Amino acid sequence: MKKLALAIISVLCLISCTETKKDTSEKINGSLAQSVGKINELSVVIDNESWTGSLGDTIRKYFGAEVPGLPQEEPLFSMRQLPAEAFTGIARRRRMFLKIEKGEESKVYIAKNKYATPQLGYVITGTNEDEIIRLIKERADGIITKYKNVEIKEKQYRIKKSVEYIPQLQEKMGITLKIPSAYRIAKEEDKFFWLRKDIKNGDMNLMIYELPLGSISKDSSTIAKIIKVRDSIGQLKIPTNSGKFITEEAYAPYLYETSLDNKFTFETKGTWEIKDRYMAGPFVNYVINDVANNRQFVIEGFVLAPSVRKRNYIFELEAIIKTIKFD
Repeated sequence: MKKLALAIISVLCLISCTETKKDTSEKINGSLAQSVGKINELSVVIDNESWTGSLGDTIRKYFGAEVPGLPQEEPLFSMRQLPAEAFTGIARRRRMFLKIEKGEESKVYIAKNKYATPQLGYVITGTNEDEIIRLIKERADGIITKYKNVEIKEKQYRIKKSVEYIPQLQEKMGITLKIPSAYRIAKEEDKFFWLRKDIKNGDMNLMIYELPLGSISKDSSTIAKIIKVRDSIGQLKIPTNSGKFITEEAYAPYLYETSLDNKFTFETKGTWEIKDRYMAGPFVNYVINDVANNRQFVIEGFVLAPSVRKRNYIFELEAIIKTIKFD
C-alpha cells in the first residue's frame, strides 16, 4: 500500500513539474520573453475551416480593411492565420494576436503580456459563429485602435535606438521630435523645415511650419482650408522639375479629430500628386492648436515610393510625428 502511495505521489510530482515548465516556457530568467513580429502583423488563431468561411471573411473585412489615404489598396494589418494547436512556442510570442474560440458564453477579453512583452491579444469567444461575428462587428473599431496604439509605441521604441537630435527645431519652432538618424534637413528657414530620408526608389519626408491661430477652424469648410494651405505651401516650398506639388484632386482626403501632446488636432490623410507628371503618394497632415504660442502648428509626412507598398512608410512618419512635444 505504501509503495502504491509513493508511486502516485511520484506521478503527481512529475505532472506538476511538467505543467510548471510548460506554463513558463515563454519566460527567460523568470521574466517574460521579448515579443516578436513585424510592424502591423497580426496573428489570427482560428481553425482552418472557420478561416475559409463567413467568420474568416468577417475578420478580413474589419482587420484587413483598406488603409485610408494610400494610392493603392493595402490592409490595416498583415494577417497570419494559424490553428490553436500551432499557437505554441515562438508563435505565442507574436506582439499582437486575435484568438477565436467557441465556448459556453459570448465575450471578448484582453490578454495583455500573456506570453511575451510587449504583447496585446484579444480572445473572442462565442456559443456559435453567428455570435462571434456579432462580437467582431461590435468591437472591431475599439480593438483596432488598441492594436494601432501598440504598434505606434513599438515603432517609437525602435526609433529611439537611433535618434537624431535637431536643435534647430527647438530653437526656431519650439518643439522636440524623436527623428531617426537616417533623416536629413533638406530645407531650413526661420519657420519652415523639410526633412528627408532616402529609401529604395524614393524618399520619406516631413514638412513643418506654422500658421496664425484660427487659420483652420472646425466647420464645414475645414477640409477645404487644409487642402488650400498644404497646396500653397507645397507648391512654394517643395521643388519639382515640373508640375505642382498638390493634393490629389480626384478624391477628397479623410479628416479626423485627435490630440497630440494634449492639444486639439486635425488629422488629414490623403494622396498628393505632382500635376501633369503622373507622380503620387500618400500624406498624413496634422494641424495642431498651439494656443499657448498663439499659432496652429502644422507637421506633415509624405512618401514618394513608386510601385511599392507604402503602408509601413507612412506609419513610420505617423509614429515620428506622434513623439512631438511643445516647449
